[in-house]
Amino acid sequence: MQYVILGAGPSGVVAAETLRKTDPDGDVLLIGGEPEPPYSRMAIPYYLTGGIEESGTYLRKTDGHYDALGITYQQGRAEKVTPKKGTITLEGGDTVSYDKLLVATGSTPLKPPIKGLDQPGVHHCWTLEDARNILKLADKGSDVVLMGAGFIGCIILESLFERGVNLTVVEAQDRMVPRMMNQTAGGLIKKWCEDKGITVLTSTKVTELEPTGEQPDSLKVDLDNGKSINAHLVVVATGVQSNTGFLKGSGVKIEDGIIVDNRMQSSVDGIYAAGDVAQGPDIAGGWMVHAVQPTAVDHARIAALNMAGREARYKGSLNMNVLDTAGLVSSSFGQWQGVDGGTTVEAVDADTYRYMSLSFDGDRLVGALSLGHTDHIGVIRGIIQSGLALGDWKDRLAEDPTRVMEAYLACTQG
Repeated sequence: MQYVILGAGPSGVVAAETLRKTDPDGDVLLIGGEPEPPYSRMAIPYYLTGGIEESGTYLRKTDGHYDALGITYQQGRAEKVTPKKGTITLEGGDTVSYDKLLVATGSTPLKPPIKGLDQPGVHHCWTLEDARNILKLADKGSDVVLMGAGFIGCIILESLFERGVNLTVVEAQDRMVPRMMNQTAGGLIKKWCEDKGITVLTSTKVTELEPTGEQPDSLKVDLDNGKSINAHLVVVATGVQSNTGFLKGSGVKIEDGIIVDNRMQSSVDGIYAAGDVAQGPDIAGGWMVHAVQPTAVDHARIAALNMAGREARYKGSLNMNVLDTAGLVSSSFGQWQGVDGGTTVEAVDADTYRYMSLSFDGDRLVGALSLGHTDHIGVIRGIIQSGLALGDWKDRLAEDPTRVMEAYLACTQG
């Protein structure tokens, strides 16, 4: 059996290792699109702050790890997949044959249609090469503009803040992390950042970047409010999109990502998907792209088992994000916006930057937001994922949403 995995992030690596363990005799080919050993993008912020060396981002630290397992690793990018022939055409013209294919190609940063984004000094923060370029410019005291204050943007914000740059954040929406936080929580995160000396401009867009002519690579960042900011470095974090372009004409059904069933198989027999590129089952009953590493790893394990002929079903992922923004930890879970016919309760202490919001469907917790309550993160996740019936404790949480630990213990241990 010839297994091919496109993408060498956490999904690809876990899938390759699972395939080797499940089918010791099969051929496993892992293809990565970057000239690096397989690494974790989530480790890049630690590399930027100097917390780890570049090698610390590698998913497996032992030399010869893949060779020792009989996993072939090579660099390449897919250009076309032809299911009828069971072949993949790589950029450059080489072809690879497969019996079972896993697409774990992740996402690519979006480049907004803004004039001047192709100039020196403008970088995404998505790859190790991006990080190397940022390190050359993000010196202490340097003027840096960060475009975007979503989840990825705020991860980058944390790293730039720790490097001691003079940071301005420009976010088009009316609050920080708008897809993860409501107005109250997003506003508190903004105030926290401002208290740390970070300039945060919400409801503001960058309209153009142009050289100042004063210093090499110095840029003038024009805003839609008529003002401008000088910057030595501009980091673009305005969203991502799934890497699926090479599947055009393959018959694979794609929406926000590759549509997969609970075996992680796509609409084409023999082609599976995992990680950021997969639109898979959600515990709420829908099909979602959940671009977080725990989901990517779960996807990979289930996909690999099924590819190797072992029946495995995916129960569905939980939409969950945990974020550290300049020292303030926030988290969001499930249907935090609430559900039709449900109820939402909240508790806020703006002076201490603590906030909790719980959303219920009947007596079951289906979504939550948390700010400054790091001890509740695991409990909230467990209550939502298990579908725990809270009974009378639902009313007690309505009076004090911070009592989630007590509610969990009471409802599981009597």
